Amino acid sequence: MVLSFACSGERSKKNQDNEVLELRERAHQLSQKLIITDGHIDLPYRMANKGFMSRNSVEDVSIETMGDFDYPKAKMGGLDAPFMSIYVPAALQKSGGAKAFADSLIDMVGRLPEAFPNLFASAGTPSEVKENFEKALISLPLGMENGAPIESDLANVKYFFDRGIRYITLTHSLDNEICDSSYDTSEDTWDGLSPFGEQVVQEMNKWGIMIDVSHISDKAFYDVMNLTQAPVIASHSSCRKFTPGFMRNMNDDMIKLLAEKEGVIQINFGSSFLSKTSQDQFSEIKTSLDEYRAVEGLSENDSTYVAYAAQYLIDMDPFEEIKTVADHIDHVVAIAGIDYVGLGSDFDGVGNSLPKGLKDVSMYPNLIYELLMRGYSDEDIEKICFQNVFRVWEETLRVASKIQTL
Repeated sequence: MVLSFACSGERSKKNQDNEVLELRERAHQLSQKLIITDGHIDLPYRMANKGFMSRNSVEDVSIETMGDFDYPKAKMGGLDAPFMSIYVPAALQKSGGAKAFADSLIDMVGRLPEAFPNLFASAGTPSEVKENFEKALISLPLGMENGAPIESDLANVKYFFDRGIRYITLTHSLDNEICDSSYDTSEDTWDGLSPFGEQVVQEMNKWGIMIDVSHISDKAFYDVMNLTQAPVIASHSSCRKFTPGFMRNMNDDMIKLLAEKEGVIQINFGSSFLSKTSQDQFSEIKTSLDEYRAVEGLSENDSTYVAYAAQYLIDMDPFEEIKTVADHIDHVVAIAGIDYVGLGSDFDGVGNSLPKGLKDVSMYPNLIYELLMRGYSDEDIEKICFQNVFRVWEETLRVASKIQTL
C-alpha cells in the first residue's frame, strides 16, 4: 500500500508538472499570437543619457543590451507596440527648452526604423500597428510624458500630433502650466487643471491625442473627466488600494470613473507602485545607502559604491513578485471590469525596482501564465494585451474627426 501510495503521488506530481508546462507553452504561444502593447517604455531617455541625442545615430537595440528593452528581448516576450516615452524632465519647465528636448527625442526614435527597417516601424494608428504586426515589425508609437513642451502655445498640440505623438501625460513631477502633479503636493498651483490646461484638453480631443492622467493630481483628474469628450488612459499607473497614501496611483473611485468613461488604466510594474511593503523597504534602503556613502566619502557614481549598492539591493530583496502585478489587474477587473485594464510597465524608467519575473520586455509570457493560472481566458488576455487600449485610441481618433467636421 505504501508503494502504491508513493506511485500515486509520483503520478500526481508528474501530472501537475505537465499541466504547468502546458500552461507555460500556452502563455508563450499567446504572447506570440496576440499583439502586445505597453503604455510606457523609457528607451528614448535611456538613449539620450547615452549620448545619442545630438547625432545621426542610435543605440544598437537590434542586439541584446543591458537595458530593459531591445529587439531580441521584445521578440522573445512578444512585445509588438511599445509606446516610446518622450520624457521631458520637469526642470526644463523652469530653465526652458522643453519643446526642443522633446523634438530631439522624437527625432532619435524616428532614427530607429531608419537604422533597422527590417525590425522597427513607426505607427500612428491601431491599423498601422496591425499592419506592422503582419510584417513581423515592432511598432514604435509615441507618447509624451509631461505636457511642458506645449509651452503656452495651443498650436503646439497639433504640432506634436503631426510629429507622431499619440498621448500626452499632462504633467510629471511638478505642477506645470497645464495642471497640478500628484507628486508636487506642496504647491497645488491650480487646484486641478489650469485655464490653459482646459484648453489643452479640448485641443487634444480635437486632434486625436489621448489624454494620459498618470502623474496628475486627483483634482486635475476629475477636471479632465468632466471636460474630455474622448476616453482617457492612465499609461503607467497602478492601484492605490495596495499603496495607501501614494497619490501617484489611482484610487478605486477614480478607476471606476475612468471605466464609466470607457478609459483604461495600464498597470505599472515598478515594485514601489505595487505595494506599501516594497515602498517602505526601498525607503529604508535609500537611507542606509545614503549613510554608507557619507561615511565612506563616496559619490553615487563611484565604482565602489555602485558595486556595494547593487549587492545591498540583492541582499535586502525589496522586489515584489509577479503575482502582485496580477493582483492589481484582478482588482481593476473586480471593481471596473475586464475592458478597462492594460499594461504600462515603465520599463527602463523604474530602474532596479522591477518585480521578480518581470525584469525586462522578454518576460510578458510570465505575466500571461500567471493570468492563465487565475482563470483568465484567451479573450480576456487579448483585451489586456491590446484591445482595451486600441479601443480608446480608435475612439480618440473618431472623436477628433467628428470635432474637426463641426
